Amino acid sequence: MKNLLILGGGTGGTIMANHLARRLDATWRVTVVDRDDAHLYQPGLLFVPFGMNDPTDLVRPRRRHLPDRAQLVLGDIHRIDPDGKTVLLGDGTRLAYDILVIATGARLAHDATPGLTGVGWGETAHDFYTLDGAVALAEALEGFTGGRLVVDVVDMPIKCPVAPLEFALLAEAWFTERGLRDAVEIVYATPLDAAFTKPQAAKALGDLLDRRGIRLVTDFQADTVDGEARGVTAYDGRTLDYDLLVSVPAHRGSPAVEASGIGDGSGFLPTDRHTLQSRVHPDIFAIGDCTDLPTSKAGSVAHFQAEVLVENIRRHIGGRSLLPDYDGHANCFVETGHDKALLIDFGYDLEPLPGRFPLPGVGPFTLLEESHVNHWGKQAFRWVYWHLLLPGRPIPIDHRLLMAGKWRAA
Repeated sequence: MKNLLILGGGTGGTIMANHLARRLDATWRVTVVDRDDAHLYQPGLLFVPFGMNDPTDLVRPRRRHLPDRAQLVLGDIHRIDPDGKTVLLGDGTRLAYDILVIATGARLAHDATPGLTGVGWGETAHDFYTLDGAVALAEALEGFTGGRLVVDVVDMPIKCPVAPLEFALLAEAWFTERGLRDAVEIVYATPLDAAFTKPQAAKALGDLLDRRGIRLVTDFQADTVDGEARGVTAYDGRTLDYDLLVSVPAHRGSPAVEASGIGDGSGFLPTDRHTLQSRVHPDIFAIGDCTDLPTSKAGSVAHFQAEVLVENIRRHIGGRSLLPDYDGHANCFVETGHDKALLIDFGYDLEPLPGRFPLPGVGPFTLLEESHVNHWGKQAFRWVYWHLLLPGRPIPIDHRLLMAGKWRAA
């Protein structure tokens, strides 16, 4: 019996387990390792602070979404030995593998910003990238009647790069609906030189922030937080005072990847950008947020990568050359408040462009343009996630990034 070991039972790991359980023959054992049996629907965290999602609806048992053929092992992943082809767990258990898929995601590194979790943490300073943080932030917003709200992205990369923008836009709508908008100043601070990384998307999103009266502060890389004085200071000395701080903490890769000496310095795994084979060892592959690839850390990316990765693992097992087929494809609904959203679709070499998606000229979704249809598409994605994406069932969207339906601005 040969062993295919998947580290991480989140989005990428679960998708791969379901695909591989169907595609590998009976000589392969599929095992998934994670620290607990709680699968969190992370896109839903954005809506918890605004009362749009019930926290209890966002967590399900991992086992429920894994195939019967896959074994689930619960335990902390301590170290990976690529030469010995084993993984050491925190309790001393060693798991051997023939093929390893790393899907350990990204972790929040609150401690990378001195003072962030000090005085005021959980009271006047929060995050919404954890379930507990999103719930606490909901309580803080309920009691917030005026002052300066600062949404601060500490560093890049982060999970779901558009989520902080969405939070600022949802907050604007939320305060408007409650008659408090004139009493609240909203500031969006980012280490980027614009609202987003790609020129057309950066302009569209920057213009949207401006229209909503949200102040954009660029090139702001947070160095320290003073919770007592309620200020966040950047490396260049600029300080933003706040009455309520919503921080998107720095992100790092898996501690196990770091401890094994196979990471890039931040714990992300060096990965071939087209084949998804690790650059550390040929029998290791990676998917999702754990990689060092220059694409969004988002569920759609894991979905598109899985289409390529399953085939490349089968080709690797059969001794065939790998296909360089992943093109960085990512797409994200951007919730903009007031029951509207826009959609961006992009990759390594193609920035988000206006157009219609997924059917050229028809849609129903609009690219780089707000619409109510996009909003309902975002809301419907939770059903798609649990029932189609995780089980690895067919979704009628090509894993390749296509120009069909898009057009370039003059």
